[in-house]
Amino acid sequence: MKKSIIYAISILAIIAVAFFLLKPSSIVSSKGNLFSTAKKSNFLVSVSATGELKAKKSTMIRGPQGMRSAQIYNTTIKDIIPEGTLVKKGDYVASLDKSELATKIQNVQTEIEKENTKLEQIKIDTAIQMKGIRDQIADQEFNMAQEKLEIERNKYEPQMVIDQSKLKLENSLRSMAQLENKADLMVIQSEAKVREIEATIKQQAAKLKQMMDLSTAFNIKAPEDGMLIYQRTWNGKKGPGSQISGWDPTVAELPDLTKMTSVAYISEIDISKIKKGQKVSIKVDAFPEKEFDGQIITVANIGQELRGQEAKVFEIVIAINQTDDILRPSMTTTNDIHIYEYEEVVNIPLEAFYSDSIDYAIVKRPGGLVRQQIISGATNENGIVVVEGLSENDKILLSPPDDLDKIPFKFIEPSIAEAATNTLKTWKEEKDKYDKTNEDSVKGNEDQNKDFGGGNTVIFF
Repeated sequence: MKKSIIYAISILAIIAVAFFLLKPSSIVSSKGNLFSTAKKSNFLVSVSATGELKAKKSTMIRGPQGMRSAQIYNTTIKDIIPEGTLVKKGDYVASLDKSELATKIQNVQTEIEKENTKLEQIKIDTAIQMKGIRDQIADQEFNMAQEKLEIERNKYEPQMVIDQSKLKLENSLRSMAQLENKADLMVIQSEAKVREIEATIKQQAAKLKQMMDLSTAFNIKAPEDGMLIYQRTWNGKKGPGSQISGWDPTVAELPDLTKMTSVAYISEIDISKIKKGQKVSIKVDAFPEKEFDGQIITVANIGQELRGQEAKVFEIVIAINQTDDILRPSMTTTNDIHIYEYEEVVNIPLEAFYSDSIDYAIVKRPGGLVRQQIISGATNENGIVVVEGLSENDKILLSPPDDLDKIPFKFIEPSIAEAATNTLKTWKEEKDKYDKTNEDSVKGNEDQNKDFGGGNTVIFF
């Protein structure tokens, strides 16, 4: 039992010695309270964001542009070469599922066959009807010949008989005229029906040609040299089995690896700090020993919701100033965005900053602890700038004591507070000027993407 007690006491003694030897020099313990020291140094305000590498300039490879005109609004990528493959202009890239298109082609061919059958039937029906009329005309001509002979034979008969024979001939002449007119109308009607069907056949033939050309365009080839990268969507990458739509038939892209960017997303809490032109330190997670310089070239005006994110985020694009063979699309990056650096300012840890109608810090003075009013400035993830109220090397409490209400306040004189406020205004003006200079340096430096559609259609945006 005694050995256990002695052993426990020894362990506690070792822990106590280790604590006092290894604790940070800026933190001092006094009667159970932890103190830190106000320091004067350069104070960098920055925002960190995870990003993904993307080519600044990229050739978009798209499926055929005529899908919607063929009433094909979605199709599937049947086959595509592996991502990262180096291709030459004209090389095979992918093929799209033609099953729906094949069905439509078959339907058009069937429609053309139906129209051709209808055309032949009309020609046959017209020929039969015309033969019947011609037979009637021949019979009428024979009857008229007999009636003329009858008139000749009755020329010596009484006038009434002669007149009756003439009326009979005139009636036959009218019947002949009607038959001839009927034949003419039948020809006109038949020709109109033939023209209508031929127009339909021509229209269907043009549609068939368009679909046959579209079928050829379902085999997609590389428009230029490059490394193939799969197109990314909300659901991941577009690979074999993925759907493409008639409104956005993008299949893949060929990035220009000489100019890379990092696409990152900033939370709505930090987006107000982000400006075009701000400097960025970039590290590729796969090669942490290397660091690249960059600048923000695009800041989204509208937030969006991403999977795994509770709050809305804003997309930013960071141009990487250097070129390196290790940089490849889709690599993950850590981006440290330099918002602004304040030179030689007093700053304290965030834990030592309190706010209760006024900003203050708990400071150790010769007479004891006081709640010292402070005028605060910019913050970063670790600390906050103190414009007025503290001096370098002041000892400040990191956590409030139990008797916080008994600690007296010490307020800044109004004239000193006004001077500090003016200092903040001056700093803001200097920062605004700094931001404006950075923004001007990246004007016109937007993303440049070429969009290649199916066939010979090329769209630039």
